[in-house]
Amino acid sequence: MQARITDPRRALAKTYWVEVEGEPSDGAIDELARGVVLRDGPTRRAEVRRLDPPPALWPRDPPIRVRRAIPTAWLALTIHEGRNRQVRRMTAAVGLPTLRLVRWSVGDWTLDALAPGTWREEAVARSVLSSGAFSKPSSPAPRVPNRKAPRRSR
Repeated sequence: MQARITDPRRALAKTYWVEVEGEPSDGAIDELARGVVLRDGPTRRAEVRRLDPPPALWPRDPPIRVRRAIPTAWLALTIHEGRNRQVRRMTAAVGLPTLRLVRWSVGDWTLDALAPGTWREEAVARSVLSSGAFSKPSSPAPRVPNRKAPRRSR
């Protein structure tokens, strides 16, 4: 099930709560929503909204750096892809460095009402696992023996 949830081909929505340094402008939020261009190419559209008031989360250990002169803000950012450090790179690209990042949900699974250090077992019906989002991938292509290329004479 974990492989099916995290498989990039299935593109489950992942929602992150992001604390950023600075106050996000409407232009920065629009840019995140349209997708930004990173070094490895443009990102897909994202859903972005301000979280006001900030979420009541567990304390971070070690605590983030706090600068009295620079405000912080929280955003809820939902993406449908999963590149390496994508959310951090997206916020940095619009001038809002990430200070704290919490993956709040993947698909329908959320951290809602889950205390730090605890877990809950999820009952997942077979019908959900066999639905289109969680169906088995098509059978792989037959394996071809690894053949070395013939050596060239000089």
